[in-house]
Amino acid sequence: METPHPTEIAAECPRCRKPPALCVCDSVTPIDNRVSLLILQHPQEQDRTLGTARLAALHFKNALLKVGLSWPSLSKVLGREADPKRWAILYLGSSKAEALAPGRDIVVLNRKGDALPDQDNALKEIDGVILLDGTWSQAKAIWWRNAWMLKCRRVILGPRRPSRYGSLRKEPRRDGLSTIEAAAMLLARLERRPEIETALHASFERMLERFKEAKRVTPELVRR
Repeated sequence: METPHPTEIAAECPRCRKPPALCVCDSVTPIDNRVSLLILQHPQEQDRTLGTARLAALHFKNALLKVGLSWPSLSKVLGREADPKRWAILYLGSSKAEALAPGRDIVVLNRKGDALPDQDNALKEIDGVILLDGTWSQAKAIWWRNAWMLKCRRVILGPRRPSRYGSLRKEPRRDGLSTIEAAAMLLARLERRPEIETALHASFERMLERFKEAKRVTPELVRR
């Protein structure tokens, strides 16, 4: 691997907002997705090294990243009419997917936190997915500031493996995933296109490898 020059780390890619030494935009081909992706990022979570929200959004033609704390409605966020009842939000509850619906890695919940009886139909009715990008407390802050989210369907994930972050960035729960991993899992399952997951994971792994190399060469210039 070519060693990044120190000055590369201080600059910023206009697309992914990462230092050029960590940028993998040249390998990203936007996917024409049917299910919309909306990422709501907490203002304090704009991590220019290990964050994945912007990279995740770049992978899809039908994706939007918004930075902020609150919005009047889903339609206001999107800039077009949208029914929140046909959108799903990755829920912050403590329920485990495997316990609620054995054999499923994506589970749709009702407001009581129970799995809906007809999971297949519930997933088919989803027009878009909302991900909250930030630490656990930051994501909860966004959740409580936007009452319209209560109208959305709630989904939880049961990944088969822990996040690819590994020791680079600790997740609050063992089943916690990065934003790009969550987007990959949801869109791949909802559209039944495993190639979506393959593409996003490849970009994420490439970014992590470039981060490790940059950190090894110039550790003082790569902030986590």
